[in-house]
Amino acid sequence: MADECFRHPRLAAVYDALDPDRGDLDAYVRMAEEFGARRVLDIGCGTGVFALLLAGRGIEVVGVDPAAASVAVARAKPGGERVRWIHGDATSLPPLRVDMATMTANAAQEITDPQAWRGTLGGAYEALRPGGVLVFETRDPAARAWEEWNREDSHAVTEIPGVGAVETWVRLVDVSGPLVSFRWTYVFAADGEVLTSDSTLRFREREEVEADLAARGFVVEEVRGAPDRPGREFVFLARRPADRP
Repeated sequence: MADECFRHPRLAAVYDALDPDRGDLDAYVRMAEEFGARRVLDIGCGTGVFALLLAGRGIEVVGVDPAAASVAVARAKPGGERVRWIHGDATSLPPLRVDMATMTANAAQEITDPQAWRGTLGGAYEALRPGGVLVFETRDPAARAWEEWNREDSHAVTEIPGVGAVETWVRLVDVSGPLVSFRWTYVFAADGEVLTSDSTLRFREREEVEADLAARGFVVEEVRGAPDRPGREFVFLARRPADRP
């Protein structure tokens, strides 16, 4: 199930305004160009920022996400008609033969259940054409990103046109092995409504991810760093082997 920040209509509507800097997506756009991708599956597409970036470049995009409110926001954006939006997840996709599948931002880490993770990788594999590539990022546990998740470092007030001021902050809730839980709080000045969104991310070691990919039939070609967060993330490039003659 998607987190409240993605599935609550009021929170989904302000998600982009609260996180306007999506420079992290530039590397994915470059990789789509690097691999000559003409058809892309965006798993965990959220409000559609990346999918629409690609569609604006003439790429055929399918965006899938379990949060109906986020998909509705994506579909309503300018150019939204260029993307095929699916409310669901990678385990129940229609037949596809894409050149590239992606999970940007926290999408891969949001899938905390091992069975759901295996199903997602399997769904991505089936959606790719032989020779197609899966690209996704996950934080390096050694960087201990959660140590920065506190009110002091995250508190902000954002003025959003048509909405008013929205106050936000995050608080770390629990660290249990690879699972890290935290809570975002949102205060809408217009009417005083306070909403919260609880999240849990799974911090996987590089070797664990490589083993999971191999178990689903992928060949890991490369593990890169994230250009916008050097030394803090793994970016996996895994290929579905080409069919043999």
